[in-house]
Parts: sequence; C-alpha cells; structure tokens
Amino acid sequence: MTINFDEVAVGDAIPAYTAAPITRTQLVRYAGASGDFNPLHHDETFARMIGMDNVIVHGMFIMGIAGEAITSWIDNKYLRKFSVHFLSMTQPVDLDDFENTKGRATITVRGKVIEKYEENGEKRIRCDIIAQDAQGSRKLTGFFVVALP
Repeated sequence: MTINFDEVAVGDAIPAYTAAPITRTQLVRYAGASGDFNPLHHDETFARMIGMDNVIVHGMFIMGIAGEAITSWIDNKYLRKFSVHFLSMTQPVDLDDFENTKGRATITVRGKVIEKYEENGEKRIRCDIIAQDAQGSRKLTGFFVVALP
C-alpha cells in the first residue's frame, strides 16, 4: 500500500508497531550481524561485575525496531532522514521467566505527523516517534522524514 502526500495531515498518528519480545538469542544474533560484541550485551557475569542487574539490549537494536515501524508503514525507498535520541536501557526477556517480565522487552513505536512541506521538488512529511516498553519506559525518541508521491 502506498500512502500519498494528500492523504496525510499534520497531527495524524502513524500506525503503532509492537515488536516481539527481545530475547538473549536475538542479542547474540544482532552482535554477530553488527560486530558489536561488547560483553555488556551478552555476558551476565560481566554485567553484574560492573553493577548491572542484567545484560542490556544494543541501542541500535532498538533503533532497528523503530526503523521497522517506519518501513512497515511507508516503503523505505521514500525515507530521506531518520534520527533518534536514546533515553534508557532495555533488558531482554529470559524465556524461562517470560511470565514475570511484565513487558519490559516488548517495544512499541508510536508517532505522529508534525509537518508537511516541499523540498528539492519532493512532497515530504516529518514525523516524531517514540519507542516505549509495555510499562511506559521511554527507550528512544526521534523523527523521520519521507518523500511521498
């Protein structure tokens, strides 16, 4: 489905996007794909040694979820800019204790259209986004710009 510039209004909400709970297995896969093998993201002994309760999710992994939210709504060929500010850490779920996670590692991205304009011969929209866990803890804020037909 292609969204047209004339179909979007300032103030419109973008579709909410909820990712599957983040697991330790996903962190290991992400470390391999990104090359970021910082032990803070996979080694619980190391995390505890430096005063953390648990390992934490890569910030760029959370940004990737935000990117999925954007491109699930608008095709990535229209994306012109994507920027975020990281706010807080996210812990993965332990699948053997999934019932007690209270949604800590389930990220939902929401946003709204804040501007419509023309630039470089393109009709563009700018949208603000926020990613939060199920408890409302804000993980990142940011914005993206897309050119629409």
